Amino acid sequence: MQDYDVIIIGGGAVGSAVARELTRYRLSVAVLEKESDVCTQTSGRNTGMLHAGFLYKPGSLKAQCAVEGNAEFDQVAKELDVPFKRTGKLIVGFSDEDRARLEYFIERGRQNGVPGMALIDRQRMDEIDPSAGGNFAIHCPSSGILDPFIYTIALAENAVKNGARYHLYTEVTGADRLDDGRHVLHTSRGDFACRWVVNSAGLNSAKVSDMLGIPGYVIQPVKGEYFVLDKKAGAFAKIPVYPAPTAKFTFDTHATPTVDGNVLVGPNSFNVEDGEDYSVRQSGMDGLQESGARMFKHMKREYYIRTFAGARPKHIDPATGEIQDFLIECRDDVPGVVNLVGIESPGLTSALPIARRVVGMIREREALVPNPGFDPVRHGIVRFHEASREEQARLVRENADYGEIVCRCETVTRAEIIAAIHNPLGVCTVNGIKVRTRASMGRCQGGYCETRITAMIREELDKAVTDVRLTNGNSYMFTGYVKGGGQA
Repeated sequence: MQDYDVIIIGGGAVGSAVARELTRYRLSVAVLEKESDVCTQTSGRNTGMLHAGFLYKPGSLKAQCAVEGNAEFDQVAKELDVPFKRTGKLIVGFSDEDRARLEYFIERGRQNGVPGMALIDRQRMDEIDPSAGGNFAIHCPSSGILDPFIYTIALAENAVKNGARYHLYTEVTGADRLDDGRHVLHTSRGDFACRWVVNSAGLNSAKVSDMLGIPGYVIQPVKGEYFVLDKKAGAFAKIPVYPAPTAKFTFDTHATPTVDGNVLVGPNSFNVEDGEDYSVRQSGMDGLQESGARMFKHMKREYYIRTFAGARPKHIDPATGEIQDFLIECRDDVPGVVNLVGIESPGLTSALPIARRVVGMIREREALVPNPGFDPVRHGIVRFHEASREEQARLVRENADYGEIVCRCETVTRAEIIAAIHNPLGVCTVNGIKVRTRASMGRCQGGYCETRITAMIREELDKAVTDVRLTNGNSYMFTGYVKGGGQA
């Protein structure tokens, strides 16, 4: 049985942020993640927005953490080598009702400490982004866009650099408490013991809370579907464009440029029973086509390259159905547990502020000794296509693998793929390489490079070709040979 000071259940953005913050102290830290990677669920299936914090109730944890996380993100992105642009955001309106609601949220933003929000007319909108729909808008200059895959990976890699251990494909199935007060977590890969457990299980946070002896919470998965538009559409999108919030203070379909030049259109929003069903519906995509065109004037079918879906873990009051604030608790009746329930949007923006609150709760109950060797800096994989001609020439001179393009659409080199295969977390799936390098994210969606990436994983890690997976479970890239009974 492996033994740690602190075990975090769930390795998404928040769980990995907690791991990183805990490694600032002399603690043995582990993360148990049931998936093949840290960004396969909610942390990787979202719009990639750095939220400003105007949408949330003043005084709420959502408001506090979003504003705090937004303000620090330039420094965080620099430390962790995360692609990030502080683009601002337009929240557009068409009617008098929309105008009244936008004015309400300007005031709410002021109360929450969101800087620079202003109501602007169509002329000013055209100066900012003529592709945006609407007759008027809030301009919120502090909003931004980031790569949610790389941010989550960067948090995890920095945690590993500072001593944390990640156990992938490790699902928690139960929990007990020993006579000395320590916890034993039963998993799909054996038992783990620890003094502290942090529940950061996202969509499964209520289930894990029950296991840890804190029953009664309800998570309602809310699914959203998206279109991904290629970079030809991205040439027209300068800033995220959102509709006026609904009467329930949520957003309908919006159009968001990505840091890499694509455009995401979505999500719609509907309750589901299975938050891990990532299929999309034709009816949903038809609806996005119509609603997306109101936000983004260049919503054309010729630009569609992919669809995807994600789910948010909404914490609801079982009696009223009302959506609740983030829950971050450490209870005396269940010692040694920090419980996070309902960490949905703006969870990505709020990851580090939430993590600091988790650490603060532990520090209130025991003395923590600083780790003098903690290093907040993480260096990502060099992106060849972003380098200058001179820098590209230098890279090729030093390593000939930079001279071989594996993914033509995104200009990803063999050297980048090899670096991704040998990542600090030990992720060895095709999708794991994809999110670290963007290989197969282009127009052809892997038609050219996926088989080449599969071959490279096989060669670099000495795997049988039938052992290479796209992502989790039984998603094998190849299950056998069709000619001649070849050998792997």
